[in-house]
Amino acid sequence: MGIETIRVVVADDHDLFREGLRQLLETVPMIEIVGEACDGQEAIQLVMSQQPDVVLMDINMPRLDGIRATEYIVKNYPDTNVVVLTMYQDDEYAIHAVRAGAKSYLLKNTKSDEVIEAIKVAASGGATIDATMAPILMREYQRLLTRQPNEKEQLLTEREMTLLKHLAQGYSNKQIADHLSLAESTVKNNLSALFHKIGVRDRTQAVLYAISQGLVPRPSEHQQQH
Repeated sequence: MGIETIRVVVADDHDLFREGLRQLLETVPMIEIVGEACDGQEAIQLVMSQQPDVVLMDINMPRLDGIRATEYIVKNYPDTNVVVLTMYQDDEYAIHAVRAGAKSYLLKNTKSDEVIEAIKVAASGGATIDATMAPILMREYQRLLTRQPNEKEQLLTEREMTLLKHLAQGYSNKQIADHLSLAESTVKNNLSALFHKIGVRDRTQAVLYAISQGLVPRPSEHQQQH
């Protein structure tokens, strides 16, 4: 019985890095690159058309970033596993990636054989994390695994739901204030209270929370292109 081929999409906005990854992966008989994307939207479109086993996903890309692309792919294409491969050695980025559903989080200075191994592990449903990021990510994985169902989302007020929807649409505090006929300081205070209530620290986490709980729609292709 032959080894099953792992079908991979590479998503990165740096042409040279993407080309280097392709050349590396083409040397591995069991890995087949079925598409390359230079932003999150292209990554999603490739997943839709190619149904790959693994996506190697950068974080900082134009049009749609890797975090939101990961969230969309994980929700809609659960058989595709995302490996984040990034230059960001930052707790916040790592936590956002894990919350979005990434299987693995690796830095771009990771050794070639470790990247190849991470792809194989992800294809089988396993996870790999960069050693320098291990402590923070293990805590986050544990938090997600032990998180009890709660009624926070049902306890949100109509105002709080409106704030989440505006955040998801990318509104600034001033735009929210204008839209709701409130003082900007009131909006800031309301957002601080909302973040504390749902257990997040910033606007990005609040939007990810709202999307993951089904409180706001996922970002559409149309929304991301303007």
